[in-house]
Amino acid sequence: MKITVKEITFTAMFLALNIALSSFGIPVPGGHFYLNDVVICTAAILMNPVCAFVAGGIGSFLGDFFFYPAPMFVSLATHGLQAVVISLFVRRFPARKEQTGAVIGVSVGALIMIVGYSLGRAFVYSTPEYAILKLPYQILQTVIGAAAGVILCYPAGLKKAYRRTTDAQ
Repeated sequence: MKITVKEITFTAMFLALNIALSSFGIPVPGGHFYLNDVVICTAAILMNPVCAFVAGGIGSFLGDFFFYPAPMFVSLATHGLQAVVISLFVRRFPARKEQTGAVIGVSVGALIMIVGYSLGRAFVYSTPEYAILKLPYQILQTVIGAAAGVILCYPAGLKKAYRRTTDAQ
């Protein structure tokens, strides 16, 4: 697979946005509520699986590394897998049904994120109670990120703009 300079540039931009949105969160019981899922889902819908993994997985890893390192490997695995799965679903559907693939992809990605973080938190913090306490906010964060990613890419036209930009020589 050949990755162009434009794709590398967009990957770096989404990675930086992911780190930025990992740097602050809304305080909730048991931790914080973050909006970086919007970036992860959007990047995964737009980009190929490798670039999506870098923006989603490595971006989340670095965001945790800089600001709260305890769950950084959970973030790498969970958000990386989430981004790859979303990207693969988008690419498995024909162009006229691509939005359906994106909706299915972000739904499966949401399950990966919820289960991955719940198990990861239970392991990292050695208490399933902590994971259960955070679960409602985890679900809300995931649903907002998935819905916003699909809305930004399709009704808002980001996918068309991305294609025009990356297909132009």
